[in-house]
Amino acid sequence: MNAPVLVDAHHHLWDLAHRPQPWLDDPGVAMIRRTFTPDDLRSTATHPIAGRRLHGTVVVQCIAEVAETEDLLALAERDPLIQAVVGWADLTSPAVGDVLDQLVAGPGGEYLRSLRHLVQGETDPDWLQRPDVERGLRAVQDRGLRYDVLVRDHQLVQAIRLAARFPDLPQVLDHAGKPDIARRDIADWERGIRVLAGHPQVVCKVSGLITEADHTHWTTADIRPVWDVLVSAFGPERLMFGSDWPVANLAGGWNRWAATVDELLTGWSDSDVHALLAGTATAFYGLPPVAGAGDATTRTA
Repeated sequence: MNAPVLVDAHHHLWDLAHRPQPWLDDPGVAMIRRTFTPDDLRSTATHPIAGRRLHGTVVVQCIAEVAETEDLLALAERDPLIQAVVGWADLTSPAVGDVLDQLVAGPGGEYLRSLRHLVQGETDPDWLQRPDVERGLRAVQDRGLRYDVLVRDHQLVQAIRLAARFPDLPQVLDHAGKPDIARRDIADWERGIRVLAGHPQVVCKVSGLITEADHTHWTTADIRPVWDVLVSAFGPERLMFGSDWPVANLAGGWNRWAATVDELLTGWSDSDVHALLAGTATAFYGLPPVAGAGDATTRTA
């Protein structure tokens, strides 16, 4: 491999003819209420970032069904674009370890790298600290898997406690903890992010930010304050690019987000660009090695 490459560390796929996605019944997401395939992503993701083209991806679960994870693993086995899967299993179940073992042993099981639960939808303010959940997380850790943390800004305290209680479980914060960009209300979020970043086993996805902004009127200037906090708190070596496609279509789409990231990377060194666009995701999810770390020379517009 000679050219530096781009890894999309967070996107979704679904086939509505095969498996319903009940959350798409919400009128607010009507424009993405259709099937999305890897070929759709290939044809959509055309804008380069720092001269890099899409090379590999991490596909992430949407619904709380093991069967969906099985679908994604089988798809990863067939399609070389998908290099890892973030799946779902019931962390509260005493049998979660057996379920994980079955997933790993099944078709495409070698692509299972992480688990995720939609904690953002849980009303229990201590959900991640429930004894049954922590038992499930220990099963995840014992199998060498990672955990994707999906919380909203007001739930960051749960993520902080999780990091403190599981120092040996690699964790990634999805969508940067969903700061309230639309209201420009990020002070409490920033305080939580800086505490969370103090835990070295936690990294962060720079993804999902445009859907937390005003879907119609957001600009790069709206994203930059959050971007600056993340870079300051985690550093490029603990940040990874994600598109959150096709959900990103609600607020401009894959290419507009890619163009925004390209702009925000102006002035970065090649090594830092590589970390955010490929290196961090590759290390965290155990993806095939990629080229492109380059040297420490400065990239300019």
